[in-house]
Amino acid sequence: MVKSFPVRAAAHAQNRRQAYALLVMGVLFLIAAWIVHLVLGVRPGSYPLGVLLLGVGMLVAAMLNPRRLMVAAWLTTLLGIAVFLVFKGLIPGNQVLAVYILAIGLGLLGIAWAGRRGYVGAGAVTPGILIVIVGVIEYLLARGLTPAQFIPFMLSLWLPGAGLLIIGLAYLLTAGGRE
Repeated sequence: MVKSFPVRAAAHAQNRRQAYALLVMGVLFLIAAWIVHLVLGVRPGSYPLGVLLLGVGMLVAAMLNPRRLMVAAWLTTLLGIAVFLVFKGLIPGNQVLAVYILAIGLGLLGIAWAGRRGYVGAGAVTPGILIVIVGVIEYLLARGLTPAQFIPFMLSLWLPGAGLLIIGLAYLLTAGGRE
């Protein structure tokens, strides 16, 4: 069944609003990163919020259009909480794997909830892709194969700034036709 023109126009407008929100948040995080890191000279390790704020930014944008970005936002936010707790030293080193597994499990429960609400279909591959990315990053970190500035970038405000800006640009380019 083909959607009628008013329904498609409303969906395109909703997609554009979400893309603009992502772009604005990305720019704000980049400005904040510039101020915090370059002007004030604060080290990223003192506030390991990068992954968490990327997830929260995506969650805010997902409220504008839950059918796009909800799965990635939910999973990234929960993994961001785990990353924050680990890098803040609130979780002992021998419990890191358990915390990541717990975060992924809670993320999958959230994805199941989103599926029941109709926000995501049965064939969604985003959760699997995100978990594979996290696994590859963890493997590379364990092997010492990441660049020296990788962890500070992931923990800093540069990550949500760059990430939200890139997602916003991608969503703006795929927001649909004329409104």
